[in-house]
Amino acid sequence: MKTLFYLVTATAVLALAVWAYRQNYETQARLKEVDGLHAEIADLRGRASMLRAEWAYLNKPERLDDLANLNFDRLRLLELGPGNFLRIDQIPYPEVPDLAAALEGGDE
Repeated sequence: MKTLFYLVTATAVLALAVWAYRQNYETQARLKEVDGLHAEIADLRGRASMLRAEWAYLNKPERLDDLANLNFDRLRLLELGPGNFLRIDQIPYPEVPDLAAALEGGDE
């Protein structure tokens, strides 16, 4: 009976050692994966920062004004100023048909 107890105990210890060994390597693999993701995130943040800087440069009003003047013959873009805006009561809206009357007339 003692031998069976020792055999079961040794088997359990061996099984736990194999499990711990696998868990250790799986954990190391996941840590490497997380490190790779952190590096990728840092790279993407750097690229996003560069793209924001490029977008800011491309949308500089002076640059856009120069481009509009340079391509005026083809695009016919006019300078944006206060005269380009209307008050809300000056905007011509299309006439909207009376929906209730249209529905009443459709029942007949």
